[in-house]
Amino acid sequence: MQIAMIQDKIVPASELEPVYFDRGTFFGDGVYEVMRSYNGRIFALEEHLQRFAGSLSGVKITGVDIDLVRSRILRAFDAARIGDAKIYFHVTRGSQPRDRVWNADLQPNFFLTVSELADNTENKTKGIAVSTHPDWRWKRCDIKSLNLLANVLAATDAAGKGCGEAILVDEHGLITEGAGSAFFAVLGQTLQTAPLTANILPSITREYAIKAGSNIGLEIVEKSLTVEQAAGSDELLIASTTQDIVGVVRFDGKTIGDGKPGKYTRLLTQEFLSFTVSTPR
Repeated sequence: MQIAMIQDKIVPASELEPVYFDRGTFFGDGVYEVMRSYNGRIFALEEHLQRFAGSLSGVKITGVDIDLVRSRILRAFDAARIGDAKIYFHVTRGSQPRDRVWNADLQPNFFLTVSELADNTENKTKGIAVSTHPDWRWKRCDIKSLNLLANVLAATDAAGKGCGEAILVDEHGLITEGAGSAFFAVLGQTLQTAPLTANILPSITREYAIKAGSNIGLEIVEKSLTVEQAAGSDELLIASTTQDIVGVVRFDGKTIGDGKPGKYTRLLTQEFLSFTVSTPR
């Protein structure tokens, strides 16, 4: 007989709901997506689903019907009736007694939430401070895995310093990205960000921020920045699904520019929002 303890209660393991044996809990064995809506319309739904399918493939989770996932998203979004919503969902490999090797016949578990998006108008207006942190993540950050402890530690460290984001730095002293965002620098007429490699998430917002940069006449350079180069940039900004584009006005305690979101950051924000006005569902 196998037993389990939940808080102070001891029960036979055979009586537990399958959720207690979810491989997502034991190993972070799953992948996720976050998308948002603007005025009742989901932005970049198909791009997010395509990336989600790539993450599933990357960790060899099978048996997930993307068309069914799409229909679940739309049904939940319609039921929530939230105009500006954050939509989170994940799939884990399934539930089984703890074992590093998964059973071949596991059925994936699906979970989704729709919630009101936090208002970040003040951050967009005033900009945020960021601090650097060692990049302790695994080597396949192009997969949107549930293994986010390194991101959590970095973000919490930044919050403890009064910062709105942690900027991750690899063992070579190069900036990869934020704990929950893409990271950009403006140097003259150039918009620079790290290239997409295995240690960079292929952010949907990053992609649209680059399009916005091209549209306003900036040269796009996909090349990693050092901490020193970032600190000496004309402007810095982050981009993420839930925040759009936000200017960085302090970097490791150093004021960037005049301490306010810069000219190109404001232009990028306006251009990015133009993509969302006529977004398909």
